[in-house]
Amino acid sequence: MTIRYKRPDNKNALSIVQAAKEEMEFTLSMIVSEKSGSTIIRNIYENFRMLGDALLINKGTVSYDHTECIKELMRIEVKTERPIGILDNLRILRHNINYYGYRPKLEEVKDIISIAKTLFNPLYKAVLIKLGKDSP
Repeated sequence: MTIRYKRPDNKNALSIVQAAKEEMEFTLSMIVSEKSGSTIIRNIYENFRMLGDALLINKGTVSYDHTECIKELMRIEVKTERPIGILDNLRILRHNINYYGYRPKLEEVKDIISIAKTLFNPLYKAVLIKLGKDSP
């Protein structure tokens, strides 16, 4: 785990959060199939990672390890229908897709989409509040 410290950058953090929101909306509009499954899962994971990265950037921390971004996101106290800890499982699934050629089954893709629909907006709103922006 490599962490570097620099000046906090709220403007960049807000830009990353907005990009994650837009990308998530696009990703959730994709046609779901076994062929698109890997791409959908990768994109969903990346959008959650970006939220965590925005929190780190806002604090003046640059991490070169995805684990730190996800851990930072998991530290947020927000009420959700599913546990936020499931994001670490998503990180592992994405890792298996990228580095071991794992092909997710259609049911797995649908479950990850369900996770995104349940967790993303509450976390997005909570991150905005942490960044000092009251509303989306």
